[in-house]
Formats: sequence, C-alpha cells, structure tokens
Amino acid sequence: MAVYTDVSDDDLAQFLQRYNIGELLSYKGIAEGVENTNYILHTTAGTYILTLYEKRVDTADLPFFLGLMEHLAQNGVSCPLPVRDREGRNLNTLCDRTAAVITFLEGFCARRPQPHHCAKVGKSLAQLHLAGDGYEMRRDNSLGPSGWRPLFSHFADAADTIAGGLQCEISAELDWLESNWPADLPESIIHADLFPDNVFFLGDKLSGVIDFYFACNDYLTYDLAICLNAWCFEEDFSFNVTKGRALLKAYTEVRPLEDAERAAIPILARGAALRFLLTRCYDWLNTPPGAIVKPHDPKAYLRRLRFHQRARTIADYGC
Repeated sequence: MAVYTDVSDDDLAQFLQRYNIGELLSYKGIAEGVENTNYILHTTAGTYILTLYEKRVDTADLPFFLGLMEHLAQNGVSCPLPVRDREGRNLNTLCDRTAAVITFLEGFCARRPQPHHCAKVGKSLAQLHLAGDGYEMRRDNSLGPSGWRPLFSHFADAADTIAGGLQCEISAELDWLESNWPADLPESIIHADLFPDNVFFLGDKLSGVIDFYFACNDYLTYDLAICLNAWCFEEDFSFNVTKGRALLKAYTEVRPLEDAERAAIPILARGAALRFLLTRCYDWLNTPPGAIVKPHDPKAYLRRLRFHQRARTIADYGC
C-alpha cells in the first residue's frame, strides 16, 4: 500500500476543518500511486482523495500541477479537481507534508487494454493536448532527453546486474538519440505518464484521466509515443499493431499530425522507451528490500526499446 505517512484521526479532523466538504465519515489508505501518500475520504458531502506529497515530489511544482488540473477541467477534460479551502487555497500542510484534497473520479483501470480502450485513450489524449493549449504556467520536462544521461550516471556501473551488456546498450542508445532527436515539433502541455492505471473507464466509456504529477511542456507527439509504449504491447512484449492503429487513428481524427511529427514517431517511441527503462532501472537498483512499493521490472522496456530500434516509419505502428 502506498502510504508513507500515517495520519491520525485528530490530525485529519483538524486539517479538514479548513474545507467545506462536510463531516468526515471514514478514511483509508489506498494503494494507487507510488510517489505520494494517498487516502480516500468519505464525508457527508461525498468522496475525496487526500494526497500528501512525499520527498520525491518538488513542492515548487505543485502550483503547476494543480493549476493544470483546474485549467483542463475548465476546458472539458474529465479529471480530478483540486478542492480549495475556505480561504481559497488548494494546498495546505498536514503531518509536515504539503497536502491537497482532490475530487474523486469514478471508474476502473483497463487491466487488459483492448483496441477499443486504445481508441478512447487516443481521442482523450488529443483532446487533452488541445485543452492544454493556452495554459500560462510552464514546466520543463526534467525526464526529457537532457535528463537521461545524468540519470544513467547514477546507476551505470550497476546496469549489467539487471541484464548482461545493458550498460553498453544504454550508452549506445543515448548517443544515437542525442544525435537524432527531432527539433521544432509542435509543443505544449503533455501528460507524460498516461499509463493504463492513470485512465479510468466506466464500462466502455472513458470516465477520466488522473495523476498529472509528471505533466510538463514537451513535444505533443512524444506524449503519443509514451502511450504507444504503455498501451500497445502484449505480455510477451510483442507490439499489437491493431491497438496501435486504433490509438493513432483516434488521436489524429481530433488532432491531425504534421508530416514532421509522423516521421518522428519511431524516434520518439525509442526515446519514450529509454526514459522508462532508465527510471525503472534506477528504482530497481535503489528500492530497499521490504519496501512498500515494488519496482517494475526494467527489462519490459528494454524489449520495447529493441522493437522501436527496428521500426522505420509510422506504418510500423499501424498508421
């Protein structure tokens, strides 16, 4: 369970006096999220999520994230909305942690995504990109290409304990991507972490998108490449071209891609695979034994990366 900070009944009751969300009926720690402590709150006014931001989250970025959720909601995106307290603040302090109360979004994750799920994600991602245009705050992508080599340096000497030859393989891929990364593609707000556990469905209807704590400014097509990695590979690591076609078709029906974006898809997909390979390697090597949250196996993204290295055009992804 992703609860790093225990909150007492008294502390929570005092904290909630700042908000106009009814009387607390019950609360419980929940497993969703690996970066922060999350509780589900049941009050006489409804259901809410309480998030305590832990050390891996830069609190200086929180106004960007919470403001983005408000901006997207105002522009038609179904996403959680920060609850402002009686004085208009959407951030407070609880148990020496910066904390926020967020509206609860109904729905369930697609544990085994099908092509129709991918189509709805593609459409929703394009709508999010259009809605994010005009958001005035900016946040650079700290896990973009400029951050990959510094991150690698923290575990490069231990990389071969994950897979033989991994250190050389990552080093060569960094060299290639740094030499071939595209320039001057359309850029705006991206989600940057739109995995299946961050998208909710009610039946076959996409009910909303959550977890904007990696959102930033970057190439819009890079966000699309992240989704190809997250939604379109099978358990045996093969790429499902039917899912890829459904995702890309639905996205481009809402936001058509420029020729340069279409040409860049294989490179951006390689970069997205490397980004998650690097962060998963780091977590794999640095998560202490017995930790509450178990790290993801990095080799899943090594296999994805090798697929993208063989891809030549967007046609390899079904478009």
